[in-house]
Amino acid sequence: MRPMTTEVRAPSVPIYLAGEFVEGGTPLEVRDPATGEVVATTFQAGAAELERATVAAVDAFEETKRLASFERRDALAHVATCIERDAEELATLLSRESGKPIRDAGAEVARGALTFRTAAEEALRINGEWLPLDFAAANRGRHGIVRRYPIGPVAGISPFNFPLNLAAHKVAPAIAAGCSIVLKPPSKDPLVMLRVAQYLAETDLPKGAVSILPMDRPTGDVMVSDDRFKLLSFTGSPSVGWKMKAEAGKKKVVLELGGNAGAIVDETADLDWAVDRLVYGAFAYAGQVCISVQRIYVVRAIYDEFERRFVERAAQVKVGDPLDPTTDLGPMVDERAVQRTHGWVSDALRDGARALVAGEPDGRWYGPTVLVDVPRDAMICSEEAFAPVVNLFGVDSFADALRAINDSRFGLQCGIFTGSLEHTLLAHDELEVGGVIVNDIPTWRTDSMPYGGVKDSGLGREGVRWSIEDMTEPRLLAFARTPGS
Repeated sequence: MRPMTTEVRAPSVPIYLAGEFVEGGTPLEVRDPATGEVVATTFQAGAAELERATVAAVDAFEETKRLASFERRDALAHVATCIERDAEELATLLSRESGKPIRDAGAEVARGALTFRTAAEEALRINGEWLPLDFAAANRGRHGIVRRYPIGPVAGISPFNFPLNLAAHKVAPAIAAGCSIVLKPPSKDPLVMLRVAQYLAETDLPKGAVSILPMDRPTGDVMVSDDRFKLLSFTGSPSVGWKMKAEAGKKKVVLELGGNAGAIVDETADLDWAVDRLVYGAFAYAGQVCISVQRIYVVRAIYDEFERRFVERAAQVKVGDPLDPTTDLGPMVDERAVQRTHGWVSDALRDGARALVAGEPDGRWYGPTVLVDVPRDAMICSEEAFAPVVNLFGVDSFADALRAINDSRFGLQCGIFTGSLEHTLLAHDELEVGGVIVNDIPTWRTDSMPYGGVKDSGLGREGVRWSIEDMTEPRLLAFARTPGS
């Protein structure tokens, strides 16, 4: 299962601080989760580096807020073009530092390019509106214009599971809006965004407009409470995100947090399609996706056939070397995540669950696991598993499935497999989630759509246009005709 290692001298990669590449802070080794070998060494910024980046972001904002639309567009388009040009190299780097299977790494690189390309287009259409203000006789002759202005320096914190594209969803809209940004990429896999920093350095953005600084959590937490930042955009775990919101002070906060995403399969669904997509959604990137398929509710009329096909297909998932194009499932982020997963699965089995497909811990690997008869309050079902584990449930009706999906403190996305328009509309009305995906998995996302959750799954929406709205403030200009005009 584990690929062979070869000893190669690891390169040293500087961090991107206030428009310059520097070697500062504490040395940081970035290791391949599959082999344990060092991919590269870089640096974790400390308090001094963060302060320098923050001051630079504040100063640069005086320039970024005055950039013309075409200047912001051109910078973003340049980054998109560079990502597309270097896609194969970036995918390999991303796979090596994160353990993501190379096919999925290639898809993430393509999405990263699309995110920057979309932001380039959105930079040209940050629209305002004209408002009639003469709603009362006393206001005759009064008019209003609303324009959107950049909010100020942005603090961005992105997670390890999509080290390029989820970081791009913070950097690209900030540039499009005219904001400066300090990004804390994940310390486990920051290298791909430090490559993107090279593309940013080739643009005409003001010096200090972007800093990309790996940091430990205590250093990154300084950004949360620093009132020089006017918006905090965080993607990560609910426990950390809600704590940050409490500490963020007066700044605007956007939280993209976790979930235990559910899917529903009714009696009108295309079973071949549903099984194929749900297996992918459950086990892609070892389930380390906040919208990974964790709970599947199938109406009883087709449950037995669905279970048979799903188990058969899950048993065919190939576990192995992430750089092998035929690999479906690579390593988890670390051995602690594997042991947590195994503990939760063991607890569920002890309390009455059965494993139709059983994974076992093997270093950083955990095999595909399919559980049934899982108590609904079991951690592996009720919390965010973030692991290659899925729970199957039979339900009496589509309405019961809707209630079961809502019986959760999370509400990110839900997938509905159905041929019924009535069920589709009912799901849209009743599900307490940020997005309903019809005839596909909740794991599906495209980068122009509004994405985010309700309840413990977050606050606000990402998706480039929606991020730009958060990163700008509407400002009214009201004027009146003078009596003699």
